[in-house]
Amino acid sequence: MTALLELHDVHARYGPVKALHGVSLSVGEGEIVAVLGANGAGKTTTLRAISSTVQREGDVRFGGKAIRGGPESVARLGIAHVPEGRGTFAELTVWENLRLGAYTRRGSLKDDFARVATYFPWMEERHHQTAGTLSGGEQQMLALGRAFMQRPRLLLLDEPSLGLAPLLVTEVFRIVKELNENEGMTVLVVEQNAHIALQLAQNAYVLEVGRVALSGASADLQQHESVRRSYLGY
Repeated sequence: MTALLELHDVHARYGPVKALHGVSLSVGEGEIVAVLGANGAGKTTTLRAISSTVQREGDVRFGGKAIRGGPESVARLGIAHVPEGRGTFAELTVWENLRLGAYTRRGSLKDDFARVATYFPWMEERHHQTAGTLSGGEQQMLALGRAFMQRPRLLLLDEPSLGLAPLLVTEVFRIVKELNENEGMTVLVVEQNAHIALQLAQNAYVLEVGRVALSGASADLQQHESVRRSYLGY
């Protein structure tokens, strides 16, 4: 499988505090890859290193070319980042949030909005509703829809299950899987819910203290003793 995203020996820091210590990973075109780990392991920082929102060193490549420039340059390459906490604009409407997702593009957004509505039908009915009045699950779906408006080749998802009821978690991950299968969207997902992440992803990486401790096929990691004990609870 051709690698769409490659990280080689990536280090990242927040001021004097080093958060990543030589992370290397690869995400194939059309693949879903999960990044697991405890709080403080460097999962969120890994996504921020890709989207150039944290100071980093090392080689980050997208489509075989080095990623350079800031977050806007990364977005224009076709990388959409859904951060932890969703990042919706509470004072704006559902439609206005979706339009912001397409800020790097020109032309009519009518067809894009129609495509988003096939995955999230309620958005068409409630497109004038203020985002801040949506439930937590709806805000997470709006964040996904906004990212989809960008027409990304790669979707970076940071803790999409955070704060959601189990039924909503299942629904969010079902939609992510559909986007992958129907649209060919490549996904790199950071997730503490190891059960659902390993069921969704083909491959996974386990981070510990800013380093890759384990990696491999999700099916193999589900059988790995340390993963079962630390993340799967059996």
